[in-house]
Amino acid sequence: MVGLLVASPIFASLTKRVNPFRLIGVGLSVWTIAAAGCGFSKDFWSIAIFRMLVGVGEASFISLAAPFIDDNAPPAKKTLWLGAFYMCIPTGVAVGYVYGGLVGGYKWRLAFWVEAILMLPFAILGFVMKPLQLKGFSPVGFKKALVSAEDGSENQGGELSTREAVADQSSKPLRSMDASDACIVIRFLKDMKILLLNKVFVVNILGYIAYNFVVGAYSYWGPKAGYNIYHMKNADYIFGAITVVCGILGSLAGGFALDYMTSTISNAFKLLSVATLFGAIFCIVAFCFKSLIAYIIIFAIGELLIFAAQAPVNFVCLHCVTPSLRPLSMAMSTVSIHIFGDVPSAPLIGLLQDHLNNWRKTALILTSILFLAAVIWFAGIFLHTVDRFNEGSENPVNTIENSSTTPQEVKKTETA
Repeated sequence: MVGLLVASPIFASLTKRVNPFRLIGVGLSVWTIAAAGCGFSKDFWSIAIFRMLVGVGEASFISLAAPFIDDNAPPAKKTLWLGAFYMCIPTGVAVGYVYGGLVGGYKWRLAFWVEAILMLPFAILGFVMKPLQLKGFSPVGFKKALVSAEDGSENQGGELSTREAVADQSSKPLRSMDASDACIVIRFLKDMKILLLNKVFVVNILGYIAYNFVVGAYSYWGPKAGYNIYHMKNADYIFGAITVVCGILGSLAGGFALDYMTSTISNAFKLLSVATLFGAIFCIVAFCFKSLIAYIIIFAIGELLIFAAQAPVNFVCLHCVTPSLRPLSMAMSTVSIHIFGDVPSAPLIGLLQDHLNNWRKTALILTSILFLAAVIWFAGIFLHTVDRFNEGSENPVNTIENSSTTPQEVKKTETA
């Protein structure tokens, strides 16, 4: 988790200097090596380090995959495609539950090795296939052309030889690199300010944090609560099966519903608030039943509605900002929902259970937090919303690598 949270904004910032598609290749390569390393771990610290690197690799995909899907999906099916992507998260978690309940001894290592082998072809494709261009970012070739043009103008019509040009480049003071790095930091801070002042983004993320607080605690404590309340013999399998089915169907249904309603930010907030509200109601009612069969049926309906939020909430993250800010928007969304959502929820709910010593009451209190998420997203309906997907891309001059322009000069160029 540490690697994921730290690396997500870094990968998002690098998209302004490196082709985003290649960054996905880098991330998947790190992920593949780290996953294989987990299988070879011999002690706590070795697996902790490799797991951190897994998060680093995952960060590139989390920040950049959704914008690519948003660019290439048919206009009438954008949210459905996002739903198909995000259904993989609950499905993967659920499969982990089932597999974890089945294996023992050294068989747990096999899961990491198989994952690494399956991911390897995709990591290779990230480098060898022609990179896709991300909306809002200048093509790499265009950047190089701009650099060449600038070099030509500086060299009096291109009369200097290649050797002289290289010598001229090597003679530039090191402070030009420092200025370039400073530009990156300044640009990142400016982008962060834009995000934090974006009311639609902030409201969406606040609702998402409350939502993920509950979902994260469900994923951690769900089987144990089910075992204690309903004396489930195979709690891992039951919760895994429910999550797989509801995660797939719910995520796809949420995407399909928003496309059917017409994909707008306002409609996304409507769908988020309604689905979360009724999902919370069904889950609370489920925990009130003493019958295991009744609980499973009603809780499954509740989870189906809860997972319907996956596509709309990420649609808002992508479309409430300009195209060039989408990677950072997705990165900060990920950072926020983990730091303030599922990371603290597991220990806090554990403390609550220690105090109450009643899993049914604990589950009811936890589920009630979904009402807060529904209220926050309902408030988003009344915000002035603008879909910024088709707004202008960033100025390509500011993305030139190794630019000798100082931060002050960049500012003058932007305001010129």
